[in-house]
Amino acid sequence: MADQTNAGNTIKDPDDWTTGDQPATGAQESYLHTLASEAQEEVPDGLTKADASRKIDELQEKTGRGA
Repeated sequence: MADQTNAGNTIKDPDDWTTGDQPATGAQESYLHTLASEAQEEVPDGLTKADASRKIDELQEKTGRGA
C-alpha cells in the first residue's frame, strides 16, 4: 500500500497565510478571551488572524489547554 501523507494537514506559519493580515475571526477572538481570562491576561484589540493565532498558541501553552 502506498504512503498517503495528506499535505492538506500541514501546519503553516501564520506569517505565510494569505489571509494573515485580515482581522481576527469571531471564533479566534472568543477563544482568545476565554484563554486570556484563564491566564489572567489582557487581549490587545485589533489583532490580525496571524497575530491571534500566535497569541492563542502562547496562551494554550500557558494554560495547559494546548495540544
